[in-house]
Amino acid sequence: MSTAAPAAHRQLHSLLADDLVTDSVAEFVPGPGLQRLNVRFDLELLHEALERVSERSGYGGQTDDGFGVIPLTRRPGTTGTAPEDMCGRFWLRADERYIEEPMDIDVDESQYTELMPEVDDTYFGEVHAHLSELAPIGRMRILSKATYNANSWHRDPEPRIHVPIITNPGALMIVNHHATHLPADGSAYFTDTRSYHTAINGGMAPRIHLVAAVAI
Repeated sequence: MSTAAPAAHRQLHSLLADDLVTDSVAEFVPGPGLQRLNVRFDLELLHEALERVSERSGYGGQTDDGFGVIPLTRRPGTTGTAPEDMCGRFWLRADERYIEEPMDIDVDESQYTELMPEVDDTYFGEVHAHLSELAPIGRMRILSKATYNANSWHRDPEPRIHVPIITNPGALMIVNHHATHLPADGSAYFTDTRSYHTAINGGMAPRIHLVAAVAI
């Protein structure tokens, strides 16, 4: 028997004695890079705006990879949507080399100063105005995740503000080593996505957030 076996045996028994089951997994637990802001929106009006904008934009739901986007802001003078309206520069360590590499194209968040026409007269316009009083806002989008789905483990050039609209306790945001649920109760959450992060939907219902990039 290994000389380490008795110590490992005691360690394992100590770990088995722990009871880590907690209801807090279905709540928001702040941590580094994840904080609730002192602002609250009307959840019913968020739902109404989501329904109206989805209809007007012809949103067809998530793509085959379980990810859906509705742009809510645009660059003045543009029409329609461009690839950078949907996604943009991020970095990740994609494989066994563990080397960080840039992906996708650079996006100037400061150019996204105009609401999409289908958004202007909805509650999302009020949300945008309020968030813009807190910080310069770039791309503001509706981001949805299908059930049993996760983003890549990556980092972005800028932080984001999340306003959950539809969620479930299995939907989690992870920033570095901290993971928590973001309840859809009208709250807005600062997520420092300049750090490595991901979003997962481990539940059996959709997860839909309004996500605003902070144009730093």
